Amino acid sequence: MKEKVAAAAIAGLALLMTGSTATSAQHQSREGYIVTPDTLRLFYRVIGSGPDTLIAVHGGPGVDLESIAGDFAPLGTRHTIIFYDQRGAGRSTLPADTARLGARQQVEDLETVRRHFGIARMTLVAHSYGPLLAASYAIAHPDKVRRMVFFGPVPPRRGDFFNRMGLAFNVRLDSVARKRLAEAGKRFLDPRADTAEVRRACREYWSIALRPRLADPDRTLTLLRSDLCASSANGIRFGLNVTNRIVMASYGDWDLRAALRTLDVPTLVVHGEAEAIPMDLVEEWARSMPRAQLLRVPGAAHYTYAERPELVWPAVERFLSGDESVKH
Repeated sequence: MKEKVAAAAIAGLALLMTGSTATSAQHQSREGYIVTPDTLRLFYRVIGSGPDTLIAVHGGPGVDLESIAGDFAPLGTRHTIIFYDQRGAGRSTLPADTARLGARQQVEDLETVRRHFGIARMTLVAHSYGPLLAASYAIAHPDKVRRMVFFGPVPPRRGDFFNRMGLAFNVRLDSVARKRLAEAGKRFLDPRADTAEVRRACREYWSIALRPRLADPDRTLTLLRSDLCASSANGIRFGLNVTNRIVMASYGDWDLRAALRTLDVPTLVVHGEAEAIPMDLVEEWARSMPRAQLLRVPGAAHYTYAERPELVWPAVERFLSGDESVKH
């Protein structure tokens, strides 16, 4: 049971439910769809007009680009950012045939995104579950990745990750909060609920669920700028009910460490010191990758870029400019 709760929590790790707009007015966005080789549609949004292009990989699995778009907007002042909804989430196709959901297809979809936009080598900026997908892609296509930034990543191996993360969440919410969380979750995942009810229940749910994902929620909850509850109601329900379970199961007892040792890709791993995802497991990214740096962020948990932006964004920009000497 603890593992099931923790697996569902992975999806929640990427959700920011503050009700604010997803992109600021200064970054006009353009949107559309990409058709995959197996005829599914992937929704995308592009912001910024900088000379270099970043591909933003959201978490989950089963959440969508709205989980990071608002908070990644500062990158749009210097870069072009391409966000996309992974299959089975948000405004992308929600396949009835779950055999079309899985890690292999997600890696193939990222390659489809690269080809669609004609990018020779990608810079991947990923959050939560997203780094597991980004690293899997880089292992499969090492010549197509320029560099990577991981925010609050799940570990490079499964191990006892789910149990430890589940325990951390449980101690950060009392029994009353957990009961309210469960009730709200049932409401917004109810297939009979209309869109308005899904929105209300979704916001109630994440007003509680975000707190253990922040080091100081009373101070930082209102600083989050992304809003997954604005996404497709069907996408919210399908993503958390179906996609999360199927995709995570497809990774099995994952362990990327051996493959990562041969991956010559500069990578910045950004992790909050108050994160529920254990730091010692996340350190394995830096120990396994020859050109990885780990930035430990004090006073922050899962949303380091919102909780300590004055530390995180300058470090990220230095790394993106080619400086691999980011201090821990």
